[in-house]
Amino acid sequence: MDHIVTLDSRQEATLQAIADKFIAQHKGDAVKALKEMIVLNGHLQERLDALVVTTPSDALGAQR
Repeated sequence: MDHIVTLDSRQEATLQAIADKFIAQHKGDAVKALKEMIVLNGHLQERLDALVVTTPSDALGAQR
């Protein structure tokens, strides 16, 4: 794991509520919900990777 996220108690409660709702949508099957979340995150990562600027000169041009 490259990065460990630290949450405060408010963020933890919010995340727990979202997780509970997502698991409920999968009829209480936490493993099925986790697998779907992994797939969804994979698709999002692929889309983000496609948007990454490939050269430093492109990055400078985009910032101006």
